[in-house]
Amino acid sequence: MPLGTLDRSPPPFFKQGPSALSKLMFFSALSLFLMVADTRFRITQPVRAVLATALYPVQWLALQPVRAIRGGGEYFTTLSQAKLASEEAGRKLALQSMRAGQVEQLTQENNRLRKLLGLREQLSTPVMAAEVLYDAADPYTRKVIIDKGMAQGVDLGSPVLDESGVLGQVTRVHPLVSEVTLLVDRDLAIPVLNVRTGARSVAFGDPAVAGSGLELRFMGSNSDVQQGDLLTTSGVDGVYPAGLPVAKISRIERRAESAFAKIYCTPQALVTGARHVMVVKPGTGLIPPRPEPDAPEATPKKKGAAK
Repeated sequence: MPLGTLDRSPPPFFKQGPSALSKLMFFSALSLFLMVADTRFRITQPVRAVLATALYPVQWLALQPVRAIRGGGEYFTTLSQAKLASEEAGRKLALQSMRAGQVEQLTQENNRLRKLLGLREQLSTPVMAAEVLYDAADPYTRKVIIDKGMAQGVDLGSPVLDESGVLGQVTRVHPLVSEVTLLVDRDLAIPVLNVRTGARSVAFGDPAVAGSGLELRFMGSNSDVQQGDLLTTSGVDGVYPAGLPVAKISRIERRAESAFAKIYCTPQALVTGARHVMVVKPGTGLIPPRPEPDAPEATPKKKGAAK
């Protein structure tokens, strides 16, 4: 065989399309353009909604083995564990009954005081039950997916609660599912009220604190805060109803070189194991509109002015 036929380059018959470098540059530029366009104009939101709707049956089928395993594990619970759980439930029920009686008495007293002072009645907020399906795939955020979406009337920004307190807030709504950002996510903040002192502040998510916690920022070093103080929603933002448990102060660091104290909090809700939650309608639509400013009065003309 002559050496001229041993050419290392493939014959023109097998060359198809542009080179690999050209493809890499084209798709890199296209991906950057799509990311910028999605951030600016939300052009991929309909695509996300369609994909979430199309993948929902697949996700539901994939979760069936997990649910079956959970059901089998609960079925084989021992008698001693069930007895302990029953006793604990009885104690909690007695405590809740006592608190319910106190709450009813305080509610009646509050209603009498409101009527006496001529204040408006507290607005009622509708709620919706939902179930946590799975955690979000992004490892750098703390988000979960619930089984309620636009079809069930979930609104963007709705607070989400569990049996212990505030769990998070709905940050993305799809037709059949919704994405909930947990309190411990670094991008979420919630206005809180110290029950003991009545001081208002803002709690920010800080997943670096004991794995999942909150940080109470912009509090002076001499502020009146103590370990164990309960923080509830203040209601000043118009989104979270007032009085919902949020967190308890777990640690306080006061530094001489800083004007602010480092205050760490532990959330009351089960941010790592919640399964059944309540979605609350945001209170922004229930707040009465701000009154319009009075029109300025016309300045009267001076006597003897030239006509």
